[in-house]
Amino acid sequence: MSKAIFELVDELPKGGITVMALNSLDFLLPGQWQNTVGFDNTIRTVTGETDESLIQQIGERAVTLYNDKSQGYQRAMWLYDTVDSASGMLGTAALANRIGQDTFLGFLKNITPKPENAQSIDLGVKLVTEIVAFCQINGIPGDSVGDFLAALGDYSGESLMRMAALVCFDGIIPLGPEFAGKALDMLKGTNPSELEGNQTFNGVKDLIPGGNPTAQLGFITQSFDSVKGWMTNFVSSTGATRERLLGGLKGFIDFTDDKADYVGALLDMNVKYYRHTGVQTLARRLVERAYAEL
Repeated sequence: MSKAIFELVDELPKGGITVMALNSLDFLLPGQWQNTVGFDNTIRTVTGETDESLIQQIGERAVTLYNDKSQGYQRAMWLYDTVDSASGMLGTAALANRIGQDTFLGFLKNITPKPENAQSIDLGVKLVTEIVAFCQINGIPGDSVGDFLAALGDYSGESLMRMAALVCFDGIIPLGPEFAGKALDMLKGTNPSELEGNQTFNGVKDLIPGGNPTAQLGFITQSFDSVKGWMTNFVSSTGATRERLLGGLKGFIDFTDDKADYVGALLDMNVKYYRHTGVQTLARRLVERAYAEL
């Protein structure tokens, strides 16, 4: 990874479609996520410190931790980055069924909603990416689903917002309100060669536990089954519905109701929520650890 952690945080966008999409979920988690941008600003926000020399010390220690290859921080960053770009490629590569009939932001000539089985694999792979990245950041084995589930109950801020975006943008919008059960059934019916044909999986497979597609598919399915209850509970406790989510997106994406199916593909291509909130999660964890170690 070429960029330093402070560069990644300093370069986060303050606006644009990813930030607008994440802000559109605020009604589900009021005030949980602020778009904290800038490395020094992040240190001040996380620690409450104002002493410039202390802020610099914390920053230097955080950079050292991130650069230490024996720690999992760079691998977690790679996962957040890669899963977004791999998933986006799939959206871009898909071709529309009804070429030339639509003018939905000029995109519809080139995209089509993903088939449900491909979307379900995507959802499963993205969830497992979160689990593995969590394990890398916390220095625990990559298949520790139990540890992840225990921590998920305490997720907040940008980490909780990332899971909310996963549920909403990769679950409810493309697959409907019963997405968790539907996706689990699809994953159970998937064969390893279908998994190998999935671009999102191929992007991150090197860090997915299992060692081969058959075992990795088993891990993805088992992980999804373990987190299904949390996802279902999230939907019922927040009142997330496809209509409300699409309503929130209409503030900045212009589409008609009969084109709502295409919104999932558009989000896939343009909303890099994993990378954006992933950088913020990493920065927060590094700053917390650096501050505690000084």
